[in-house]
Amino acid sequence: MSDIEQLEKTASQVRRDIIRMVHAVQSGHPGGSLGCTDLFTALFFEVMDHHPIPFNMSGKGEDVLIVSNGHVSPVYYSVMARRGYFPVSELSTFRRLHSRLQGHPATMEKLPGVRVATGSLGQGLSVATGIALSKKLNHDSHTVFCLMGDGELGEGQVWEATLYGGAHQINNLVGIIDYNGKQIDGPTDEILPLGDLRAKFEAFGWKVTEMNGNKMAEVVSTLKAVKSATGSGKPNLILMPTEMGMGVDFMMGTHKWHGTAPNDQQKELALSQLKETLGDY
Repeated sequence: MSDIEQLEKTASQVRRDIIRMVHAVQSGHPGGSLGCTDLFTALFFEVMDHHPIPFNMSGKGEDVLIVSNGHVSPVYYSVMARRGYFPVSELSTFRRLHSRLQGHPATMEKLPGVRVATGSLGQGLSVATGIALSKKLNHDSHTVFCLMGDGELGEGQVWEATLYGGAHQINNLVGIIDYNGKQIDGPTDEILPLGDLRAKFEAFGWKVTEMNGNKMAEVVSTLKAVKSATGSGKPNLILMPTEMGMGVDFMMGTHKWHGTAPNDQQKELALSQLKETLGDY
């Protein structure tokens, strides 16, 4: 079995985890989580240099991921558990009282893998920029990745961080935009059109790359190429078109599953389309 095939098998299991987690508490955000599953799987199992045990809160000497769109916590938690940050069985506590797996990643619970509370949209790129700058000052050559949703680009703070990153050549920073064209209230083109994102980021001094976020081989090769090019003088931005709800046919093509949990029948239908490959928790 090739590395890509193994990653695709892992991604299928992660998508099952997402459906089961959100269904169990009838709360959470399955749409974007399913769309970003290939990215998270590629980062944690193939691309990032990181150390689950022991978890180092500072991130010194390893690559760091900041998940600005913290509502995709189901995929974040599943991949971290499957990668060994904490027991897979703990996924069953998602969004429950006193759980470390809050609806949006939080630091008070001290969940291994989470370095900053996220989900207040628009803030993640600023945090990632600060971490990347700190690494440069400390001669740490590792990369800082920051995932953002396209809907949160309506927040002004994103563009302040974009301007700063380009002006100060924070070249160990890789921003990734989940470009699914949908947000909680509808299509982004109807809520607040984003315009030409490539031209905007290039105008701010970033190097822009595009990749299909739902083709594992392309995700892996692009991430590796961009990571290897860090240090070249500019921060990097990856425009990543994805399909919200990817892998579950009735969740695809609509914004309605942004924050809606499947009922019992929908859960079973979704799971029938996703192969169990690593064992359900």
